[in-house]
Amino acid sequence: MHVVIMGCGRVGSTLALSLEQRGHSVAVIDSDADAFRRLGGDFTGATVTGVGFDRDVLISAGIERADAFAAVSSGDNSNIISARVARETFGVERVVARIYDPKRAEVYERLGIPTVATVRWTADRMLRHLVPEGNVEIWRDPTSTVSIMEIPMHPDWIGRSVGDLEARSGTRLAYLMRFGLAMLPTASTVIQDGDLAFLLVTDEMVASVTKVTGSAPEGGH
Repeated sequence: MHVVIMGCGRVGSTLALSLEQRGHSVAVIDSDADAFRRLGGDFTGATVTGVGFDRDVLISAGIERADAFAAVSSGDNSNIISARVARETFGVERVVARIYDPKRAEVYERLGIPTVATVRWTADRMLRHLVPEGNVEIWRDPTSTVSIMEIPMHPDWIGRSVGDLEARSGTRLAYLMRFGLAMLPTASTVIQDGDLAFLLVTDEMVASVTKVTGSAPEGGH
């Protein structure tokens, strides 16, 4: 994949380095050229100095061949404008914008732009650490039989495969949230530090699944 990232702050630089480590092509846009220092000397992707919603700047970053675009600058307006340009002008399918104001995030979600509301996201992450036994229901089917729940994982699950988690818990992992972005894992996907797990469960399964995910897995990988 070729991914264009607008904003080279802490989130943008971490995301860029993580994507590059996974073998993806990355271009980072920032209006401050000094911000690219966060990428370090080993970063081999492209860096483009300029405003992230400027057509020429986006083209220089390879937006025309991009598979995904992330707007993670410090400005809500800049993020959502650039996300809309990437989606509506250049037809990029996977687009996400970081938004500081949760109320704005809800509005932009209705426009079809997935958002990560920073305050809400940070608060949720803090809550997971402070109250690790808490389960959060995200969705329930119309028959009220199956739900998707965020279920905390014991730190020892880091480095284990999704397939291992599913086999031991007897459920399916609906999706993972990683760096604020949702991803559909495969059985071979390795769980990383900071991942949030959203599992498909019935009410009867919640207690047993939580017991498995909240405990250190036994045996080898």
